[in-house]
Amino acid sequence: MSQRVLVTAGAAGIGRVIAEQFLRDGARVAICDADPAAVDAFAKAYPEAIAAVADVTSKSGMDAFLHSIETEWGGIDVVCANAGTGGPAGPIEELSYDDWQNCIATNVHGSYLTCRWAARLMKAQKSGLIVMTSSTAGIMGYPMRSPYAAAKWAIIGLTKTLAMELGPSGIRVNAVCPGAVEGERMERVLANEAAAHGESIETMRAAYVTGVSMKTWVTAQDVANSIRFLASDAGNKISGQILSIDGHTETLAP
Repeated sequence: MSQRVLVTAGAAGIGRVIAEQFLRDGARVAICDADPAAVDAFAKAYPEAIAAVADVTSKSGMDAFLHSIETEWGGIDVVCANAGTGGPAGPIEELSYDDWQNCIATNVHGSYLTCRWAARLMKAQKSGLIVMTSSTAGIMGYPMRSPYAAAKWAIIGLTKTLAMELGPSGIRVNAVCPGAVEGERMERVLANEAAAHGESIETMRAAYVTGVSMKTWVTAQDVANSIRFLASDAGNKISGQILSIDGHTETLAP
């Protein structure tokens, strides 16, 4: 039977590429995203998938969406808790509390709501895989991006804890830590960081690979390939791992 796969923030960016990879492999795929236009575009491109507008920071919204998936499929095999936001850039004393809260909520609270639901279903079927999207910022310090670093470190702690907690039920939990991923989202991050540092966007773009051993950016497909491996039979004993997909980041502060 084909895998039942959920991807949060799956209508665009890394999430969409993850969803597309599973669709190509014959999986049944459901995505949610807070962007109605992106969800509409995804639904038109992939009418065989389930696509819904849902904000991962809204308990009621996520409860309704997840209930609909449970009603449709009865269970879930793979959950990619991918939703996140880059948050604000700047010295901590200049960051607003609202921006801090929004960054933590999208990255951490959204993962909590998704994983809580997945754990219940996966325990009942005694199998399943949860993959959370952290970042190289989740394993290193990241000057001028403290909300994002704090949120992505929290994802690492949640991953390790849930791997221990759910492992006896046959459930695997891992995190992926992408480096600098090419795409529209990263262009917005570069613009914010350039303004925070008083540098040009091109200077910031070059700085991102200065501290990378392979001197390269990452593609969304690189991330999707790694998650697909974790979901395959070849990865069926991999749990509690933090998988960096980044060309080996030596420092985030070159």
